[in-house]
Amino acid sequence: MPAISPNKPYRVGRSRTGLGLFATKPIKKGTRIARYFGPLLDSKKKKDDAIENKYLFELNNRWTIDGSVRENVARYINHACKPNAESDVKPRKRKVFIRAIRKIEPGEEINYDYGTDYFKAYLKPIGCKCDACEKKRRKKRAEARAERLRLKAKAERKALKKAEKLAKANEEAEAKLKHKAKQKLNGKANGVQLNGKALNGHGANGHGASAADKLFAAKPGISVTSPPKQGRESRASA
Repeated sequence: MPAISPNKPYRVGRSRTGLGLFATKPIKKGTRIARYFGPLLDSKKKKDDAIENKYLFELNNRWTIDGSVRENVARYINHACKPNAESDVKPRKRKVFIRAIRKIEPGEEINYDYGTDYFKAYLKPIGCKCDACEKKRRKKRAEARAERLRLKAKAERKALKKAEKLAKANEEAEAKLKHKAKQKLNGKANGVQLNGKALNGHGANGHGASAADKLFAAKPGISVTSPPKQGRESRASA
């Protein structure tokens, strides 16, 4: 890390994306925080045009600043989609300054928007890690969790309703079976009484009547005469 004068209102420190530049003193809106500097590259020269790194700051179609030198403190200022500073470009002077666009409090990380081209080339493929984008991702994750919980609760309610419906159907089926069994038993009992079969050793009338008694009792008009005794018939003939 480069040596920074204690009079400067910033320091290099650990950031979410690696190293970053942090305010050590209050920085007023409009203050020039640091100059972005390095060798000037001429796009008309093949040697300069062949240089590629993520610290290139394009001034115009011809001139580009190679800010990869370690003395360039401004290279530690990270990108943010909602920054507290901005790049103040002076194409004719071939200079770039980082300027505060609002008051920056001590301990706050200094950042500015790198622009669309840089974002698409370097940040979008890996995902921007600025506070605004992290906040969006946290919100999306929270919404996704809430949606998963909602779907889970919905599935549980559906399963519970299905289980209750199935239990009710089973109860109704069991009740029907019991009703049919009861009707069957009642039908058998009625058939036994009509047929005159004995139950538990007793007759159908409950007094132990014989089969003949029941037969003649069931058919009126038939008289029952006891046969004559053999002894009496012998005496009459004599």
